[in-house]
Amino acid sequence: MTASEQPDVLPPDSPVAPAQPAPGASADPAAQLAAAKKEAADNYDRFLRTTADLENFRRRTVREKEDLRQFAIARVLEDLLPALDNLALGLAATKQPGADMKVLTGGIEMVFGQLKSALVQHGLKEISPAVGESFDPHQHESLSHQPSTEVPVEHVLNVVRPGYMLNGRLLRPASVVLSGGPAKEEKKH
Repeated sequence: MTASEQPDVLPPDSPVAPAQPAPGASADPAAQLAAAKKEAADNYDRFLRTTADLENFRRRTVREKEDLRQFAIARVLEDLLPALDNLALGLAATKQPGADMKVLTGGIEMVFGQLKSALVQHGLKEISPAVGESFDPHQHESLSHQPSTEVPVEHVLNVVRPGYMLNGRLLRPASVVLSGGPAKEEKKH
């Protein structure tokens, strides 16, 4: 056999071997179109399922967030119920003939302590600056100034109403009266 008579076939490991069609792929354009349409339909189906899953996840997250918002306070209220019960008992005791004011006052103080303790357990911190403490506009609200020789100017002279923080976030500033320094005497002519 001469070179011109050799068949036009190269060994499969030859670097110039013709490209072989992929297994299962046919050279028929109609079959390729059908395969592409099937793949597109499968991809569209996956897209719809993923979109539905995402929408279900979004709805479930919104529902869980709403449930959490509604019922997050339940534990706090459960801890406050004993103080409420004791307050009701104290009110009933005030209506008894011959009620002792000292005993009633002590009971109210105990209920007040119980209430504050329950709130502290849930992250509430009271802001009640001491007399003479410097004014902090981030935690205090100045209601007025009064003259004082004992307390330096712009320092707390009196706390009118305590403030509160919840887990480091200011709920209500403490209402305070600040020192205006020594009283200025009026000059007489």
